[in-house]
Amino acid sequence: MVRLRAVRRPETGSLGAAPGRPLALGVLCTVLFLTFLDSTIVSVALGNVQTSLSANVTELQWVVAAYTLTFASIMLACGMIGDELGRKKVMLAGAGVFCAGSVMCAVAPNVQVLIAGRAVMGLGAAASEPGTLSMLRHLYPDDRARSRAIGVWAATSGFALAAGPLVGGVLIGLWNWRAIFWFNLAFGLAALVVAAIILPESSDPTAARVDTVGTFLGAGALATVVSAIIDAETNGFAAPLVIALFCVGAALTVLFALWERRVAHPLLDLRYFRVPAFTTGNIAAFCTYFATFAIFFFTALYLVEVVGASGYRLALVFLPMTALMIIASLLAGRWTAIAGPRWSIAIGCALFAVGLFLANGYLDPHPDYPPLVIALGLAGIGIGTTVVPITSAVMSAVPPERSGMAASAANTSRVVGAATGVAVLGALVSSQLHSSLVAQMNQLQIPQNLQGLVINGLETGQINPNTAAQYASYGKLVAKVINAAYGAFHDGLHAALYLSAGLALLAGVLALVTLRSRPVDAGS
Repeated sequence: MVRLRAVRRPETGSLGAAPGRPLALGVLCTVLFLTFLDSTIVSVALGNVQTSLSANVTELQWVVAAYTLTFASIMLACGMIGDELGRKKVMLAGAGVFCAGSVMCAVAPNVQVLIAGRAVMGLGAAASEPGTLSMLRHLYPDDRARSRAIGVWAATSGFALAAGPLVGGVLIGLWNWRAIFWFNLAFGLAALVVAAIILPESSDPTAARVDTVGTFLGAGALATVVSAIIDAETNGFAAPLVIALFCVGAALTVLFALWERRVAHPLLDLRYFRVPAFTTGNIAAFCTYFATFAIFFFTALYLVEVVGASGYRLALVFLPMTALMIIASLLAGRWTAIAGPRWSIAIGCALFAVGLFLANGYLDPHPDYPPLVIALGLAGIGIGTTVVPITSAVMSAVPPERSGMAASAANTSRVVGAATGVAVLGALVSSQLHSSLVAQMNQLQIPQNLQGLVINGLETGQINPNTAAQYASYGKLVAKVINAAYGAFHDGLHAALYLSAGLALLAGVLALVTLRSRPVDAGS
């Protein structure tokens, strides 16, 4: 196994001996909660947004992807900027941008402005989030203490992810989807003020300047690939534009790798991928969050669109999962500190996969809620158990002065997994739904003009079986076709959950094969 040695360099604002470490940790977790909450809180609002703004399925995906894609694209660069200019400064600036984006979304008159506001929020989250993890490396220099702190950090991130549907459901029940973004604004302003008062500054005085070329190449590669996947839902994977986007994405990925190998101060130091803990941690982060969004995006959308669950019902469905994810994260922090990340990742991924398989069996137009809640709770335990050792493995694989890069790499892997999961699983669900819908309408001999009406109604949420009867003699046929389309959505959701469970199992097996029982410190 390759070990990378590095000279330990002093940092300004060292937090290792700070007496107020618990308070500083609490503030960091507050900022973290804000950025992670918004990854999932919108999932339960999609049905409401669809009806309010007449958005189609692709636009709904961009409401999610605009945030996660911007978040992932520039997070590595923001980690380096924080190392150089000061992690607190960059974090506070990001919180301000996040609040500005929240206002854009809250007052958005159409879905295009909403998507743009989500992108601005993603920019703010990318600047805020890396510091919440990289500062822990200096708050807690001891491996065991750091693992426990990362357990709290991971519990917060897990709580934020799982609380998204819970909080969003309550806010929508009280008002509508716009309440979510006014909540973000209020929470963001509070976090900004508290962080400005409590957190000390820290930076690396010898940090290199930001790798601008690498930032553009990496962001471009990610954006083009995700755009190609989402566009393929409408035009098909054989469409010239989709093929061109995939080719551009592949070329930019190759150029990014070549550039990072040659540049003196890379955005992503590829040498650390020779360290199993770093590589496996990032792969597991990608797979875990890819699978997580099968629950938060598509399960929530299915329960709203097909089952007709209210915001309050969604909140109740996700509440046990939220609680169990938090408890598992806290316990995993202590376990990882003693046993290392290997078995934690393997067991967590296995529990996650089993939870997905079980939930799959209870998702239908008339779900049996108690066993569905239990299955989602098991998945929540798996997610919470996995997040801590993934983060611990990546952070322990690098020397302290590269903590900003490592934190950004781990979080970028998570957010890339989320963005890719929404795009890939969305393409899977949408293609299944659209092909089944067209086949059913052709079989029932629905005229072309009504076919377009039904497809538009299904995609924008403006038509449902209860109002389809107004379309003269075709009313009952239209209702049957829409019911068949909901069945196709059900089949597509099952395929998405099976794929996600498979990826979770793959990540667990990889951890068993590549990781040692004890944490690896690449700087030793």
